[in-house]
Amino acid sequence: MMGCTVLPPVPTLRRPLRTPAEQACCRSLHLNEDNGRFVLLAILILVYLLCGAAVFSAIERPSELRAHGRWNGTLLNFSETFNISLQELNSFLREYEAAIAAGIRADALRPRWDFTGAFYFVGTVVSTIGFGMTTPVTIAGKVFLIFYGLLGCAGTILFFNLFLERIITLLAVVMKAVRERRIRNSGLLPPGIRHDFSAYSLPGWKPSVYHVMLILGLSAITISCCASAMYTPVEGWAYLDSLYFCFVTFSTIGFGDFVSSQSAAYEYQSLYRVANFFFMLMGVCCIYSLFNVISIVIKQVLNWMLEKMSCLFCQRCNKANAFLGRRNAIRPGSKSRKGRFGQPPDSDGPCDSDTEGRRLSGEMISMKDLAASSKVSLAIMQKQLSESANGYPRTVCGSSRHNGFSGGVGALGIMNNRLAETSNSR
Repeated sequence: MMGCTVLPPVPTLRRPLRTPAEQACCRSLHLNEDNGRFVLLAILILVYLLCGAAVFSAIERPSELRAHGRWNGTLLNFSETFNISLQELNSFLREYEAAIAAGIRADALRPRWDFTGAFYFVGTVVSTIGFGMTTPVTIAGKVFLIFYGLLGCAGTILFFNLFLERIITLLAVVMKAVRERRIRNSGLLPPGIRHDFSAYSLPGWKPSVYHVMLILGLSAITISCCASAMYTPVEGWAYLDSLYFCFVTFSTIGFGDFVSSQSAAYEYQSLYRVANFFFMLMGVCCIYSLFNVISIVIKQVLNWMLEKMSCLFCQRCNKANAFLGRRNAIRPGSKSRKGRFGQPPDSDGPCDSDTEGRRLSGEMISMKDLAASSKVSLAIMQKQLSESANGYPRTVCGSSRHNGFSGGVGALGIMNNRLAETSNSR
């Protein structure tokens, strides 16, 4: 049934009608919401970068200066001990840096460009990890990498998006089954459908983005801890360094200061390389999904900030709040009454009755109209309370309201209407 539900009407005064200037102001804010969200996010990212730069500079700069001092002292002592000029020594070090770029180390390492080494390299390319320990040096290799990476990265991003879609669907099915079982065991179901609850199956229920974020976060922590427990004895790293490597790798940052599976030989080498590939694949997919779910939370914060900013700059909000604060003690039209069972009382839905229309226009209604409308609204509220207790979907107007998550491309498009916070029915 198309239509919308409203809260019980009570005597109130309608907010003052907006002037054309105020309507134009609010319309402009609504039309520029996406642009405002983009600009606000860009400003916050810039502030975030500045804060991060200040923190890392304060932490790492003293260590860098000490390392430079030690290295300059070492070069000077070596030059004086072996009677080698600093120019000749620096020339030799440049040759060694070129050898390092080609994959030559003082310790024995695995071949970089045999089939297994090349497979490891292309995996870091298409996954956008890019450790940097192996790079093509020939012209043909560099040209081929451009076209190979263009197609490979696009295909891998598609794979990550499809993984995200399936992991959210799987989590929704599991969480929905748990919710159905809790409702069935709670005794809230009517006796007629208690034994055939699968026919109803909570058709409008969707998992919360916070629950999905918690599950993905715990999964990422579990995978990282298990992988670190493997890297620590095999690679000889400290456990904290292994955790650091897992985050840098799974998030596709890929600094290259720590790289797994690079020694010439390992005990149980084949098993280790398979486990390394498995942990990297699952870790990258899980962290990618977690990042996209966190982006939904960030977008919610941006929507909240834009709403507060629009209320601050729109004179209509300030006038309405002052008007209602003076004239009404209960203020049923305030935003605090909006939310659980439907649209706010001042909704412009298609189902407004004559009494509701007169109430919303600011006219006092009679006690007869109040009693009649209260009976109907009380029955509607009882029905909504029953549906809410049973987990049934909330009734909303035929036209879904804009919640800041409509549309979207890529991962945002996949998560649209799959989570409770991105659903148009909220």
